[in-house]
Amino acid sequence: MVNDCIFCKIAAREIPSNFLYEDDDFIVIKDINPHAPVHLLIIPKRHIRSINDLQEQDKELVGSMFIVAKKMAKEQGVNESGYKVGFNVEKGGGQEIFHLHLHLLGGWKK
Repeated sequence: MVNDCIFCKIAAREIPSNFLYEDDDFIVIKDINPHAPVHLLIIPKRHIRSINDLQEQDKELVGSMFIVAKKMAKEQGVNESGYKVGFNVEKGGGQEIFHLHLHLLGGWKK
């Protein structure tokens, strides 16, 4: 855990949050500034600053993030209507919290 990282503090339950999902490796929470009717964040419990900091040994973790996203899309009812997943990387790419996380967005009306 990085001491000043808000996602590390949320994962460690130092900051209260409503987890929509949790397992040994991930938590899922709602984005506090949603850009879609469904906007979730899939967050690894282990601190990785950004995609730029991924190592070879992180391949399984990153792959698992997409499996969790698929599971959450179904649970949120957007798996058939459609959804987006994506990473923001570094400040110029829109990353605001420097702890790797995957955005899941969906639920727009047709």
